[in-house]
Amino acid sequence: MIWLAQSENEESFLPEINKEISELNKAVEEAEFKSMLSGKDDSRNCILTIHSGAGGTESQDWAEMLMRMYVRWGEQNGYKMILVDILEGDGAGIKSATIEVEGEYAYGYLKAENGVHRLVRISPFDANKRRHTSFASVFVIPEIDDTIEIDINPADLRIDTYRSGGKGGQNVNKVETAVRITHIPSGVVAACQSERSQLQNRTNAMKMLRSKLYQIEREKLEAEQDEIEKSKMKIEWGSQIRSYVFHPYNMVKDHRTNEETSDVFGVMDGDINKFIKAYLLKFNQQ
Repeated sequence: MIWLAQSENEESFLPEINKEISELNKAVEEAEFKSMLSGKDDSRNCILTIHSGAGGTESQDWAEMLMRMYVRWGEQNGYKMILVDILEGDGAGIKSATIEVEGEYAYGYLKAENGVHRLVRISPFDANKRRHTSFASVFVIPEIDDTIEIDINPADLRIDTYRSGGKGGQNVNKVETAVRITHIPSGVVAACQSERSQLQNRTNAMKMLRSKLYQIEREKLEAEQDEIEKSKMKIEWGSQIRSYVFHPYNMVKDHRTNEETSDVFGVMDGDINKFIKAYLLKFNQQ
């Protein structure tokens, strides 16, 4: 098309040429993105868990904002987002939520989100309109399949049933369909309340428990081989990976890569690929 435009001296081709170049650039970026995802578990589905930090309603509202951000990201990028467990906050927001993310390279992308996320804003819950800082942690693990053997002794499990929480729905708060499974030796807990059947919730909770135990074993192996990557930040308060500032200016900044943007509302609406890509470029080859 460029050759035709030049030989014919025809400028009417330019809009179509620019459109094709833009689409080609996008395809190259996606190919480059996927070429960075060569880790053992990168191609797997994943389980994303969000926990609110200290600070009551403020942090619980922030955790819910993060949950919405990831759900929007998943919708925009063709992933199936399944909310399998949620613990409502005290009056607003959520204390925790667990989301299954199904789709190609879900773990490879979202592993970039592991860590503490910090929010700075004028609180909508403060009558004096003061600035507040809130924290929430995000933990992402790969979902394992049946080909990976994780030996679980049934005697090591405590299985509790309870009534599903949440808003609305004929099955809510009527029967004990929700299931919580605790692996007693490790203290690892997995819960599911997304299905109407207690059996299905139990199956899903076991799948999540297997994935969590697999992740623990994988981390032990990595620690033995490499003392765990020294560049990796621990998921703890005060070691935030990213800050979201709504006041006194607009800025989202990733402290690991220095990637930043002033489009905080775009980010909160799911536009986080720039941060994921910067993380993969910096850390995935190490």
